[in-house]
Amino acid sequence: MTTGAVLLDKDGTLIENVPMSVDPARIRLSDGAPDALRRLAGAGYRIAVVSNQSGVAFGHFSEDALQGVEQRLRELLAECGVRLDGFFYCPHHPDATIAEYRRTCECRKPRSALVERAMQTLGVTPADTWLVGDILDDIEAGHRAGARAILFDSGGETEWELSPVRMPDYVVTWFDEIADLILADAGAVV
Repeated sequence: MTTGAVLLDKDGTLIENVPMSVDPARIRLSDGAPDALRRLAGAGYRIAVVSNQSGVAFGHFSEDALQGVEQRLRELLAECGVRLDGFFYCPHHPDATIAEYRRTCECRKPRSALVERAMQTLGVTPADTWLVGDILDDIEAGHRAGARAILFDSGGETEWELSPVRMPDYVVTWFDEIADLILADAGAVV
């Protein structure tokens, strides 16, 4: 039975932030992520990635390179006993150097189309969905889609431009706190 979904930003949230890297050998899960995600998956939550990948738009790497990233994430999570239920990304940027990716789209966070597509694909409702990210654009995207949102304060947010839609439901500094909050909210044993 699916309880809901936990949608995770990739860089600086699910994995350690290595800017513009798509080298699978450099991918490391954030401290505490394996246990927290195992607990969430065990409680019936679907786990997926929702990520802006503007490196594609600026020619730092191809969309094909993201297949290796997705595969490595699937492997790392499987080693923890967790299934990655989806990998959703936006390759666009309004200032892209590669013309086919130069656009203001609805899927680039802080807009909500990427989060909405993930929820639809996973078959969950906004009320059953949590978005976890390391910057306020993630929080805004989650809230615009109707989900609750947790800011994983790993140092990614530098501007702190707050507004009602960018106000996190919770702020945490340790990954295991994410599972604690979500499971407590659901009334599960933590």
